[in-house]
Amino acid sequence: MSAGSGSMENEFPLELKKTDITPYLAGNTGIRGVTTFDSGRAGPHVAITAVVHGNELCGPIALDWLFRNEVRPLTGKLSLAFVNLDAYDLYDEADPFASRWGDEDMNRLWQNETLTDDSTRERRRARELRPFVDTVDLLLDLHSMQNATEALTLSGALEKGRELARAVGVPALVVADKGHAAGKRLRDYGGFGDPSSAKNALLIECGQHWEQSSADVALASSLRFLQATGAVSPDFGADTLAGFGTPSAQRFVEILQPVTIETDAFRFEQDFKGMEVIDKAGTVIGHDGDTPVTAPVDGTVLIMPSRRLDKGMTAVRLGRYLA
Repeated sequence: MSAGSGSMENEFPLELKKTDITPYLAGNTGIRGVTTFDSGRAGPHVAITAVVHGNELCGPIALDWLFRNEVRPLTGKLSLAFVNLDAYDLYDEADPFASRWGDEDMNRLWQNETLTDDSTRERRRARELRPFVDTVDLLLDLHSMQNATEALTLSGALEKGRELARAVGVPALVVADKGHAAGKRLRDYGGFGDPSSAKNALLIECGQHWEQSSADVALASSLRFLQATGAVSPDFGADTLAGFGTPSAQRFVEILQPVTIETDAFRFEQDFKGMEVIDKAGTVIGHDGDTPVTAPVDGTVLIMPSRRLDKGMTAVRLGRYLA
């Protein structure tokens, strides 16, 4: 597979520039791109991860800000990690969609059968990172989206994920979902997706890949996550947070089903961007080959319709607003 499974025409302005993460690549953990600060006091291991996908620029911007402002944990440990270094190195403004990954999507690899295989660059890197990830108690994973739609938190399907999203408070939209048929995301790995474990994780989709607001959401959500977990004092980054304004009241969407593409001929009925509400159950949203894809309930919400419509991937998530 080529980087990012092929390029797409880019219709979005490149408001963000690629951040130079060279000063942080050595880290201090023996794992390239991973830095851990230890308070020397008992407490959870809190981590923020960025650039699981190579063309998502907002996460490195947020981590760079935290490094430059000398973030340190009050208790426990705090780690800042750059994940898919090969894909990030491939990023090219001339073809910004093409560097999402090197060989395959790194956010579908977090299960034993792929974590014990080294046949691709992403699998080798995931195996390298696994011992570090196994020590993390509370994770924030920063991402961005293909389309210019509202930022959102993917909290996972469990109540503990929704509770952590409420504590962080941004973004305003929280989506509770089980992930993808193609494989587990980092936020669903191990104890993060286990209802009996105290471990917890959030994935933030900060906005369109290259819009300035996605960098603002990445930093705001990172600071609020660190405050909510007790990793930093409420004063850390307070002036910066104040500049982002008062958070809006949160809304919650429950995902009823992901639409996994079964053929090589998937097409949407319209040019959906995301957050469209389909009033009537049974309304045709698209076709997978000759099979119609329909809204399962009245008021179906379309979450993150993809522009990359390859067999085996998620075309769109179908949900509904929760009271």
